[in-house]
Amino acid sequence: MAENRASTNEEPHEGGKPASAPPPAPTEDPSPTESPTEEPGPYPEGTPCWLDAQLSDVEGGKRFYGELFGWTFQEGEGGSVWARLDGRPVAQLGRKADGRMPTVWTVYFATPDIQTLSRRITAAGGQLVVAPYPVAELGRAALAADPEGAVFGLWQARSHPGFGLRHAPGTFVWAELYTRDTTGANTFYGGLFHHALFAPGADPDFGRADVTDVFPAEMPPHILAHFRVTGLDEALGTVRRLGGRVQAPPFEASYGRVAVVTDNQGASFALLER
Repeated sequence: MAENRASTNEEPHEGGKPASAPPPAPTEDPSPTESPTEEPGPYPEGTPCWLDAQLSDVEGGKRFYGELFGWTFQEGEGGSVWARLDGRPVAQLGRKADGRMPTVWTVYFATPDIQTLSRRITAAGGQLVVAPYPVAELGRAALAADPEGAVFGLWQARSHPGFGLRHAPGTFVWAELYTRDTTGANTFYGGLFHHALFAPGADPDFGRADVTDVFPAEMPPHILAHFRVTGLDEALGTVRRLGGRVQAPPFEASYGRVAVVTDNQGASFALLER
């Protein structure tokens, strides 16, 4: 396996497969308890602000992620559940509407205007997979794909800003786009989210790397969600014990020590030790 290159966060040059929609909102208000270490309102545009997994077996997902990350769960509508850590929302697990759809984690990027951003995505060569739609009183969501087909979500917050806790062990910490064209990816995402990615002082949670750095050349471009762990080797042992598998053993990246795994249903994600 080739050594992983540093994540690409350079200034852009001038010049998929559809995932199912996020599951319905929970029956109770999932708004997080405000923490002095987290942003109290909506995340800035271009910031990864939420993620969900589309699974065939939500109960199995609760057992797997509950033990791996220490999550507790709040029941939602339509068979979905909200994952919490220390009482704050960190992710959502939903049942796939169609068993033929992929079992995946989807990362959502914040935006204050989902309609305008959707138009900018299509103008830049991307496409809308699921057009913007309301999610109760929580906000509006959409799914899009970049020019190479990597699928990502959009979230325009109302009562639900997104992560109530991130960067802590057991929560989202990083998103990496694996692509065959990092220059084109920088142009596309830099055009959409320039301030979050490239403005002075920016500290993004989103990088770009060649597919072949970690995955076989035939792997489709995709965005891989990373969860932080305090002990990577111990976490890999837990993944195996729970029926998951290791896709890529630990390697050093510019943002930490990483391993790529799948859960016991085939959804890929990464574990990151910092």
